[in-house]
Amino acid sequence: MNEQSKDAIRAAVREQYGQVARAVGSADACCAPGCCSPNGNANASLQLGYSQDDLQAVPDGANMGLGCGNPQAIAALQPGETVLDLGAGGGFDCFLAAKRVGATGRVIGVDMTPDMVSKARANAQQLAATNVEFRLGEIEHLPVADNTVDVILSNCVINLSPDKGAVFQDALRVLKPGGRLAISDVVSTQPLPAALAQDVAALVACVAGAASVDTVKSLLQEAGFTDIRINIAPDSHGFIADWIPGSGVENFIASATIEALKPVRRSCC
Repeated sequence: MNEQSKDAIRAAVREQYGQVARAVGSADACCAPGCCSPNGNANASLQLGYSQDDLQAVPDGANMGLGCGNPQAIAALQPGETVLDLGAGGGFDCFLAAKRVGATGRVIGVDMTPDMVSKARANAQQLAATNVEFRLGEIEHLPVADNTVDVILSNCVINLSPDKGAVFQDALRVLKPGGRLAISDVVSTQPLPAALAQDVAALVACVAGAASVDTVKSLLQEAGFTDIRINIAPDSHGFIADWIPGSGVENFIASATIEALKPVRRSCC
């Protein structure tokens, strides 16, 4: 894929999720493409493994129901850690992480959609969250310094990238030695029909961009990650079926947790 094609994909994703950011909380709000539920955002997040306390701990509009899992459940966040959220959206996972890392910790959310960053910053002000910040940027080219992050979270975002290898390479760059990935995303379980694979609407709906488990593992290894664990959620077909109703996408993709470590370099003497 050439750079022009990659930029076209990013533009389509940016436009779609900009519309979502502008619609949430307005009279025109509707279910987001992909990660959506006919029961509403709150119920969608409960189905993904978040608790009622999680939902009540964030400002209105921070939880947009855009995920496919709960990366907090595998992150094992500790007080004082620095956390980076790829594709932070309205800030839902960032605000939950901020509670876990405490006042001595720090959370950075990165999103390439200006409307999402503006919404997340407004939510942070509403919550008076002083250990959270949001930055505009692409997850393939993170606006974060080398070796500064303990944990990287992401929830159903990396599938949207046209260059997943670059995402993992830059993730390794910003992680401290021994730092870890805690990601929820979708993976393909078998090849998509051509009609779905080539559909831009299916791409922005977190469907057409899903890579296979083997591909994800290979890209992580090539980037330099170790201790890679990818576990498919066997019951995810239920909510995935609602993403593009009637298309049968649940037969081709599934939600998965993705974990990996940045190696700790040891001196030879």
